[in-house]
Amino acid sequence: MIPSTVDATLDLLAAQDYVAERRLATAVFLALKLRRPLFLEGEAGVGKTEIAKVLAAGLGKPLVRLQCYEGLDTAAAVYEWNYPRQMIEIRLAEAAGGVAREKLAHDIFTPQFLLKRPLLQAIDPDGGVAPVLLIDELDRADEPFEAYLLEVLSDFQVSIPELGVVRAQEPPVVVITSNRTREIHDAIKRRCLYHWVDYPDALRELAILERKCPRAPERLAREIVGFTQRLRTMDLFKAPGIAETLDWAEALIALDRIALDPQTVADTLGVLLKYQDDVGALSPEVAAKIVAQVQAEGVKA
Repeated sequence: MIPSTVDATLDLLAAQDYVAERRLATAVFLALKLRRPLFLEGEAGVGKTEIAKVLAAGLGKPLVRLQCYEGLDTAAAVYEWNYPRQMIEIRLAEAAGGVAREKLAHDIFTPQFLLKRPLLQAIDPDGGVAPVLLIDELDRADEPFEAYLLEVLSDFQVSIPELGVVRAQEPPVVVITSNRTREIHDAIKRRCLYHWVDYPDALRELAILERKCPRAPERLAREIVGFTQRLRTMDLFKAPGIAETLDWAEALIALDRIALDPQTVADTLGVLLKYQDDVGALSPEVAAKIVAQVQAEGVKA
């Protein structure tokens, strides 16, 4: 059931352990209410993809995910014909004999030979329930694919030459994400509601950590958040996102740590930072200084 208010949307997200700020919850509510795609931009690891997963779980809808990449085409994103099965059908018809070529050509281009890919699965779901469609990391796809998406996002329909136009009886809930490695065309953005998903502040990140890693001791959780918050103020190639914060917390729990210490930080930097230049920039002296600051000051809003 679609939430009736922004507060109800916040509750829906919270019920799935997603700690959202009110502006994000407002964008989600309006996207659901107005039946508009939701376009989420932000750094990798800030929880954009998770929004679609949480909505699918909270609304009781299936999740259909289209992971974008360079070279993505309609065969992978929309549909393709089951050529091996068509060939078998042709061989069987030839063996049986007496089948007109025109009729055979028509018979093998029917829905039973169609392989639905994510976009067609979302528009024409087999179960009849409109899913949550996640178009993930659209910035990784080529620009011509964006142009193809316009028909899908405008009218929720797909054109199949052999079958005609397939229209959605009920539009799917659409979430599009981008890490902004390149700009997405304005024509796509105009069809969507837009929200920039930023890194959380310290208190919200602590709340996320407490929900996602409840086994983390309170002191350790606060020090982890304080440490990652300070890392994001440094000139790093890729600052740690929420995903890395949670991974680091799980790693420290596995090591039975109840508080940060410089040696443990040095030993586990590969969980938190993903580039050697960033790891090298965080020397033992710098790490020790940040640990001392965190332990002295604690988590600040």
